[in-house]
Amino acid sequence: MSSISLALIQMSCSPDTSANLTKALDRIAEAASRGAQLVCLQELFRSQYFCQSEDDTCFALAEPIPGPTTEALAKAAAAHRVVLIGGSIFEKRTDGLYHNVTVVFDRDGSLAGIYRKMHIPDDPCYYEKFYFTPGDADPGFRAIDTSLGKIGVLICWDQWYPEAARLAALNGARILFYPTAIGWHLADSPETKREQADAWELIQRSHAVANGCFVCAVNRVGAESNLDFWGGSFVADPFGKIIAKASHDHEEIVFADCDLSRIDWTRRHWPFLRDRRVDAYGNLTRRFLD
Repeated sequence: MSSISLALIQMSCSPDTSANLTKALDRIAEAASRGAQLVCLQELFRSQYFCQSEDDTCFALAEPIPGPTTEALAKAAAAHRVVLIGGSIFEKRTDGLYHNVTVVFDRDGSLAGIYRKMHIPDDPCYYEKFYFTPGDADPGFRAIDTSLGKIGVLICWDQWYPEAARLAALNGARILFYPTAIGWHLADSPETKREQADAWELIQRSHAVANGCFVCAVNRVGAESNLDFWGGSFVADPFGKIIAKASHDHEEIVFADCDLSRIDWTRRHWPFLRDRRVDAYGNLTRRFLD
């Protein structure tokens, strides 16, 4: 397709998981009614962000794939004829093995692909290593083929790694999506908040420039425990220019039309993929060059 109309669902989450799912389904319906062909939800949209502490009772939130959430999302994709990126869900793969997973459905409700989060943080208020095992697919950073073309889906902490964006692009992704749950600590100063949000936006816009593709980041909003999620969901074009952006403090649906012909034009004029020295990058597989 030459152009895709997409929507990013930026919403707050309550302790009521059923209410969160209902809200997400309502927002998907609204986005489709306003012309969206592709809709993306945020990370772990079914619940509040439970990774702020290490609490084994939270494993009760996990579910299998297929399961209740994926079944509801598949029906929504088919009912509204949209490609649907299900943000991410807490997957119980088997006893003792859990992942943070994005599930992508095509416009007929069929499963187009899944992506299990590869980079897992372990920081104050982001204790994800307690809950999630990194993805183990080969390739780990893939392009998912849909009726609207190939897309790349990565999750939150993945967004800081240029290697992940590059590999998804090299696998054919023309749009990169980053379902996210990132926020400020309530004690952060205004200056710190501004610096953090600016860095978050800047690194993802740089992925758009370096790979000549569209980049979409969809974050949640609202205060939960010690974190105030900063929203700011946005879409950047292949030059890194922001073409649509949400506020930092309101629930919104971000709409954007992505002209896919811009990808070829940009890559021809800024031929970063052509000029890569693939013969010289072997050391990227090492942790550190001693």
